[in-house]
Amino acid sequence: MGNIKLGLNLEFARYENGSFDWAMDQAAEIGYKYVEPMVHWGRELLSAAGYFHSRSMLDDPLILRNAAEDRGLSISSLSSHAPLAKPEVAVEYFRQAIRYAAEAGSPMIMVDDGPTPSWTTEEENYTLMRYTLKEAALVAEPRGIKIAIETHGPYTATPERLDRIMNLVDSPALTINLDTGNSYLSENDPHEWLEAIIGQVTHLHAKDIALDDAKRLRGKVRGMLGCACGEGVIDWKRIVDTLAAADHDVVLSVECGTLDAAKKSYTHLSALIEAVGQ
Repeated sequence: MGNIKLGLNLEFARYENGSFDWAMDQAAEIGYKYVEPMVHWGRELLSAAGYFHSRSMLDDPLILRNAAEDRGLSISSLSSHAPLAKPEVAVEYFRQAIRYAAEAGSPMIMVDDGPTPSWTTEEENYTLMRYTLKEAALVAEPRGIKIAIETHGPYTATPERLDRIMNLVDSPALTINLDTGNSYLSENDPHEWLEAIIGQVTHLHAKDIALDDAKRLRGKVRGMLGCACGEGVIDWKRIVDTLAAADHDVVLSVECGTLDAAKKSYTHLSALIEAVGQ
């Protein structure tokens, strides 16, 4: 039996106009042991001014590592999304993110299918995504870094389409981050989906969708920040039971829209994890 590691994606800071350090402080104060920071290329004014939580990959990665360690936190993944079917952007972005992750102490990076070129066919997009993932895997494998493909866009919107992406490249570096909220919004049953692919899942975005949002937006959008876990449509006991039965560790990383939701999610999920003996 593997361990369920409860973490917090720092996206909640976006609606609080919070900085990276503020978000890390809040995660530690609430009681989370794992965090999922965002990284970006170049320089970005809002982050530099303290109104956004992302860190530039031009900064020393030890800043991020030390920020986690000083607060008793571990990094579960780096949120480093770039469009898989646009290798002119994604290949170098992922290469840098993987090297950055290795120094920052993150075991994986988070990616998704993202927007595709406006002029390519579906088959061409799969070829482009294969190229991107292969180039990323060549950098990730020798460093022991995982590439977690998140359920987020049209090419990861169903179990069949995600499976096709996972089979584009034969690499031990490829793994899955199932986003429960995004999966639900794409008109799937995330509980059944997780149960079917648990062997490939090492990271899970614990995202709940409020009932009103579910009624309005399911089938119309594929992603949004969630409400507090336990206040929406997801059966978290079933999710936790599935993770507890896995033969490997999985990070359950809360992705919600506010600090209050992060606190409520911690309370709700901690009780369920404790109930399964972890």
